[in-house]
Amino acid sequence: MLTLPLVLLVVAGGVLLYVVLAYNGLISLRNRTDEAWSDIDVQMKRRYDLIPNLVNAVKGYATHEQTVFEQVTQARAQAMSATGVANKGQAENMLTSALKSMFAIAEAYPDLKASQNFVELQRELSDTENKIQASRRFYNGNVRDLNTKIETFPSNLIASSFHFTQREFFELAEDEAAAKNPVEVKF
Repeated sequence: MLTLPLVLLVVAGGVLLYVVLAYNGLISLRNRTDEAWSDIDVQMKRRYDLIPNLVNAVKGYATHEQTVFEQVTQARAQAMSATGVANKGQAENMLTSALKSMFAIAEAYPDLKASQNFVELQRELSDTENKIQASRRFYNGNVRDLNTKIETFPSNLIASSFHFTQREFFELAEDEAAAKNPVEVKF
């Protein structure tokens, strides 16, 4: 026969077990989200390292396009120094736009397009862009799971008690006009 103290003890034990499991689940999601952001960061650093070599390869053929090279260099510096998910996304969008301008210029130079060094750098940059995209999807999936857990009842009670905060999605939404229209190249 169950007594009232035994029933209260079982209920308290169940509540305590739920709190521990919910807390550990939130910690796990937060750590996976941090790991996913780290993966994005590694790929973006690889991208930043490739850009100066690419600029130098194009410079050798298109020396009179100094403005574009300066835009790429400036956008790279801003992207490297950006902090926070939203600022990083905005800086990455600017860098992508600057790189598109540089690739548009490269189209006008057949010798450059035939250069093995340029082709290899372009392939590596494309590979890195694909890895950034995959890392971004992984990160955003973890952010979605963490934010859902933080917002839903009853885990939201645990999340607010232990000061878990929602994370921002990493958006690389390009300007729709830029996505629909080709880059304008002026000589």
